[in-house]
Amino acid sequence: MSTVSTTVNVSGMTCGHCVSSVSEEIESLAGVDAVVVDLNSGGISTVTITSTGALSPAEIGEAVAEAGYLVVSNQT
Repeated sequence: MSTVSTTVNVSGMTCGHCVSSVSEEIESLAGVDAVVVDLNSGGISTVTITSTGALSPAEIGEAVAEAGYLVVSNQT
């Protein structure tokens, strides 16, 4: 089975707790294998998601919003 890598930019994350919150919400989405966050404290952080299938920008945005942050752009 092939994997899909999706990168999103998230604003508002400042610390390790922020990273944990966002990672936990995204990891709860169906098909997600891994979440890697490149934290840019106080700026735009890069979140790379590896999944078994394509994830919709809406479901990623909702998961990030559930953690209290905002997706500012999506890249595939």
